[in-house]
Amino acid sequence: MENRSQWGTRLGFLLAAMGSAIGLGNIWRFPATAYESGGGAFFLPYLFALLTAGIPLLIMEYTIGHKFRGSAPRSYSRISKGMEWVGWWQVAISFVISTYYPIIIAWAIMYAYFSFGTQWGGDTTTFFVADYLQLADPGTFGAMVPKVLFPLLAVWVVVLFFLGRGIKKGIEVANKIFIPTLVVIFLIIVVRAVTLPGAIDGLDAFFAPDWTKITDGKVWVAAYGQIFFSLSIAFAIMITYSSYLPKKSDITNNAFITGFANSSFELLAGIGVFAALGFMAAQTDQAVSEVVAGGVGLAFMVFPEIISQMPASGLFGFLFFASLVLAGLSSMISISETYIAGVQEKFNVSRGKAVTLGGGLAAIISLFFANQGGLNLLDTVDHFINSYGVALAGLFEVVAIAWFAKSLKDFQNHANEVSDIKLGTWWRVCLGFITPIVLGYMMLQNLKSELTGSIDPETGELVFYGKYPVDFLFNYGWVVAIGAMFVGALFTLKKWPKNSGAKNKSQDEEVAQ
Repeated sequence: MENRSQWGTRLGFLLAAMGSAIGLGNIWRFPATAYESGGGAFFLPYLFALLTAGIPLLIMEYTIGHKFRGSAPRSYSRISKGMEWVGWWQVAISFVISTYYPIIIAWAIMYAYFSFGTQWGGDTTTFFVADYLQLADPGTFGAMVPKVLFPLLAVWVVVLFFLGRGIKKGIEVANKIFIPTLVVIFLIIVVRAVTLPGAIDGLDAFFAPDWTKITDGKVWVAAYGQIFFSLSIAFAIMITYSSYLPKKSDITNNAFITGFANSSFELLAGIGVFAALGFMAAQTDQAVSEVVAGGVGLAFMVFPEIISQMPASGLFGFLFFASLVLAGLSSMISISETYIAGVQEKFNVSRGKAVTLGGGLAAIISLFFANQGGLNLLDTVDHFINSYGVALAGLFEVVAIAWFAKSLKDFQNHANEVSDIKLGTWWRVCLGFITPIVLGYMMLQNLKSELTGSIDPETGELVFYGKYPVDFLFNYGWVVAIGAMFVGALFTLKKWPKNSGAKNKSQDEEVAQ
C-alpha cells in the first residue's frame, strides 16, 4: 500500500497547478512584454512557444513526478544518480524565491487597505518608495518597516497553515478557495476596466499588431521567456505536485489544460491592464505608450494613480490588490511545497517537522527584505535567480534528460499509457532540439547583456543591472544565483534513507488518525 499523499480530486490538482502557474507575473509581466514585443503580432510566437516548449516541458515534468512518485530531487535520482543535484538546485532556487515572494504579497495586502480613501495621495511613486517602503540606498538596509513586517508575518501564517494541513486538506483546499475567487474578482476588474473612458484606445494599443517585430529574434526569445517563467517550469514545483497524482491520471490532458488556462488568464490580465492604462492616458491627455509600465512599478505606482481617477476608487483598488494577494498566495504555497517535500523525504521526517524547518527558515530569511533596503535587495535577487537560476536549471534539466539519460522515449510511453492525447515524435523533437537551443540562446544573450553593461545616457558612465553598484550586484546577485547551485550539490552528499516512505504518510491520514 502506497503511503504517499494524493490529491482528493483531479480538479484539486488542476487548480493547484493553475494556482502555481497563475502568479504575479501574469498580471504585471505579460501585458507589458506583449505590448513591447509587437502587440497582437506577439501572440504568434507566444503560441508557438507554448506548443513547442511550455506544454511539452509541462508534460515531461508531470510524467517525471507521476512515474517516480517523489520530490524533484528524489525523482531525478531515480532517473540517474548523477541528476539528483539538478533537483536540489531547483529546490534551492524555489527556496530563495520563497524568501522574497511573500514581501510582494505583504505590499499588496497593505495597498488593499490603502485603496480606501486613496491614501497614497497624488504622487504615487513617492508614496510607495519614500513614504511606505522608506527606501534606503543600495547596500544600506536600515531599520525594519512595520507596515511591511506585520503583513509579511500574516502571509507566512496563512502559507504555513495550509502547508501544514497536507496535500488534500491543505494545498487542495487553499486552491479551491483562492483560484475561483481570483478569477471572479479579476473578471469584475476587467469588466469595469473595459467600460471606462479611453479603454478602447488602451486595448487598441495592446492588440494592434506590429508585424515587423516578428522577424526580431528578441521577440521570439521574449515569448519563450514568458512561457518558461509563467508556467512554473524548472522550479521543481510541477514534478512535486504531479507526484501526488493517482496512478491512473491523464498526464497529457492535464498539461494542456494547465497551459491554456494560464495563457487565458494572461490574456485576461492584458485586457484589464491595458483598458485601465487607456483610461489613464485619456484622463491625463497622454498617449497610451507614455503610461505603459510593467513589474512592481505597474502594480504599486501606476495602478494606484489609475485607481485614484476612477469612480468607486476604493472598491476597485481593493479588488485589484486582493487579486494580487490571491495570485501570490497560491504561487507561494506551491513554491514552498518543493523544499518541504524534499526535506521530508531526504531526512525522513514528518510533514510537520519539514514545514517547521523549511518554512520556518524561509520565513526568518524573508525578514531581511522587510527593512528599508528591501526593495533593492528583492529586485537584485529576483533578477539573478530568475535569469541565471531558473533558466539555467531548466537548460540543464532538459539536456540531462534528453541528451544524456535519453529518457524521452521512456517518458513518452509512460504518458501515452495513461493519457487520451498520445505523444508523437513532435514532443521529442521539441524537447530534444527546440527547447535546449532556445534556452541556450536566452542564456547567452542574458550573460552578454549582464557582463557588458550599458552606457547611462544621463552620465555617460558604464552601468550594470538597475544601475546598482557592482559589489552590490555581486554579493546579492551572482553569489545567490551561483550559491543555489552549490547548495544543490551539497544536499546530494547525504544518502537517501532506506525507509523514507515510513514517515512520508499523508498529513490527511495523520489527521484522520
